[in-house]
Amino acid sequence: MITREDARALLNSLTQSQSLLRHMRTIELVMEAYAEKWGEDKDQWAIAGLLHDADYEAFPDKHPLIIVDKLKERGEEKIAHAISAHYTKWNVSYDNLLDKALLACDELTGFIVACCQVRPDGINSLEVKSVIKKLKDKGFAAKVDREEVYKGVELLGVDLAEHIRFIIDVLKMNREELSI
Repeated sequence: MITREDARALLNSLTQSQSLLRHMRTIELVMEAYAEKWGEDKDQWAIAGLLHDADYEAFPDKHPLIIVDKLKERGEEKIAHAISAHYTKWNVSYDNLLDKALLACDELTGFIVACCQVRPDGINSLEVKSVIKKLKDKGFAAKVDREEVYKGVELLGVDLAEHIRFIIDVLKMNREELSI
């Protein structure tokens, strides 16, 4: 199995953008917390979160094929499949909880970070209702695909408000590292 150290080395060989690295770190943290909550493999879930966009900067036209191939070469079929499915329009099946969780966490976590960036105190006083209100404002963080957010929540079978609360709580615990 690929270790977190190996995953970080692979990530750093492909990605330089600090904002993209932070995005992947936020997904890593949220995925690890969900794995712990549901009794899943924390390392596997964290690595899926950490590497899901690893090839995006270096190979935007081939994303996620490069990272998926690299993971398959290492025998990491489950992580590779989850990464290949983290966008519904790629028409990849959602075979297990890992696949669904990565989809459900990716766009929404990025959106929550965007919500933090426009608040004077960052994540400290961010409420679920504020995130839901901002989701309805198509002009805010316009690049975030709301359809992906809602489809991820639906596939994962969680309540939107509870999912947002969970992500906020994870990010709050790591606010200093993430600078949010």
